[in-house]
Amino acid sequence: MIDLNKICEDKNSIAISAHIRPDGDAIGSALGMYHYLKARYKEKKISVYLLDPNPLFSFLPGFEGIKAAPDDEVYDLFIALDLGEKDRLGKNKQVLENAKEVVCIDHHLNYTFLADEEHSYVIPEASSTAELVYDVIDKDVINDDAAVCIYTGIVCDTGVFQYSCTAKKTMEIAGELMTYGFDHTRVIQKAFFEKSYVQNLLLGRALLESILLMDKRVVVSMISQKILKFYEADSKDLEGVVNQLKNTKGTDVAIFMYETTTGEYKVSLRSNEKIDVARIATAFGGGGHERAAGLNLAGSYYDVVNNITALIAKQYDEQALADG
Repeated sequence: MIDLNKICEDKNSIAISAHIRPDGDAIGSALGMYHYLKARYKEKKISVYLLDPNPLFSFLPGFEGIKAAPDDEVYDLFIALDLGEKDRLGKNKQVLENAKEVVCIDHHLNYTFLADEEHSYVIPEASSTAELVYDVIDKDVINDDAAVCIYTGIVCDTGVFQYSCTAKKTMEIAGELMTYGFDHTRVIQKAFFEKSYVQNLLLGRALLESILLMDKRVVVSMISQKILKFYEADSKDLEGVVNQLKNTKGTDVAIFMYETTTGEYKVSLRSNEKIDVARIATAFGGGGHERAAGLNLAGSYYDVVNNITALIAKQYDEQALADG
């Protein structure tokens, strides 16, 4: 494990960032780290850079102070969180490249090391990057603001503790965080269940137009640019759709995609214990975790579905062969 305090003690300025279009784990980890460092090192300059953070998480303390674009500031330390590879920083890659030192804390299977061993804490088996942030900080310095952010990150990447990545340690950390002064029920309501009217309409449309493939073991749905424009919506309004598709009884894999531009799709994959969707995403230049992954693909809707289901079929064949 890295010695974060030793690394930070002689740094006057620290930048914190995560991948583009950050999810709850990325935002919660970044803001949790921010509040911890501000509480411990009041004299240091500490900034959070996140590109296109989802306003769903605007209830988290410090959200309004997130910097949306890089600047020419040269930081003594850059802390990369939930970041499998440097390019996933988008324009904020400039902040990392300008920094004098880099620390990486992550739990992605396809992580590309951005820092040396003494500055890296990468545990693919961890439930979330937020859990790893909790590991490296002093527990006696955690305040309510840091606690609610870290708790939110854990809640989001474990699907409210229902995904297989949830371990005994995860629940113990969550339990400790719940002793702080925030409403943990409200966090779950805000992060998972509260939807705008437009989000409900899009979810309904995605469910209504979904199809079952491969002997009804795979459920697929797609939202086009035309539909997004009709509802005056964007990609942030599609949060949670793939997880709802995954709840379809009898299915092993959920595939949800939305059209980013004509003929290009952002694809989210979710699965149960039978299919490793990280393998599929990685094959197409994406990444993620065994049960939750994502990628971008170009082509027609049918091309994208056929390419992905071909790799799902390959895993089914491998399993059948192993079973004899």
